[in-house]
Amino acid sequence: MRAANFLLVAHGTRKQRGVSLIGDLAGQVSDAVGRPVRVAFVDVLGPTPRELLGATLDQPTVLVPAFLARGYHVSDDIPAHVQASGHRDVTSTRALGPDPQLIRVLVDRLVESGWRPEDSVLLAAAGTSDPAAMRDLHTTATWLSATIGSRVELAFAATGEPKVADAVLSMRARSGGKRVVVASYLLSEGLFQDRLRDSGADLVTDPLGTHSGVTRLIASRFLRAGVPTRLPAELALQQGIIRTSPAGLPFRQ
Repeated sequence: MRAANFLLVAHGTRKQRGVSLIGDLAGQVSDAVGRPVRVAFVDVLGPTPRELLGATLDQPTVLVPAFLARGYHVSDDIPAHVQASGHRDVTSTRALGPDPQLIRVLVDRLVESGWRPEDSVLLAAAGTSDPAAMRDLHTTATWLSATIGSRVELAFAATGEPKVADAVLSMRARSGGKRVVVASYLLSEGLFQDRLRDSGADLVTDPLGTHSGVTRLIASRFLRAGVPTRLPAELALQQGIIRTSPAGLPFRQ
């Protein structure tokens, strides 16, 4: 069986720094897995997953969504691109989060920013109206709370309430003079990260970006999904691996 192509699918941004970061991340993953990793975007810029998949119809492909939670792009948009491409041999993994590896990355970013254990912490996500994605985000906030030993509240840069700036004001009023730290739960630079930096927090962490933990997580998703043998159904479900049926529709093994 031929080795699968590896395709990393991200959201897209008009910020060149954010586009470059995704490219750098793909490069790091490529080094880790020992083969090329292509990049596609579902919004703002191209190439799209449909375009890249349509150009390699005769080659199996593993697709990893570079999204930190479920939501429209992972649940609907990416499967629609796969189906529209006409590609019949695509293995799509689940979103990157929630995952314990990302909690370790969040903690590292907090430490790098100058966070102290007595600080009040907000976990800031892009936002979503999808109930499943919201559960993912609350799970991540709960795991981060357990890891740092203090309550972590959730706020949003776009869709959802409370907005980050409002949450910072509220937390500051309740914190008794403690510093307010915003932990960015974003993958790359862009409009949403700018909103976090403009929120009025005392500290804002960098996006998860090219942290080695993110690289290892994505590399693991590619390698686990790209094995040439079929995984037992229960194991594939645990690993969040989704394959494309002969009709082009996604299903879980």
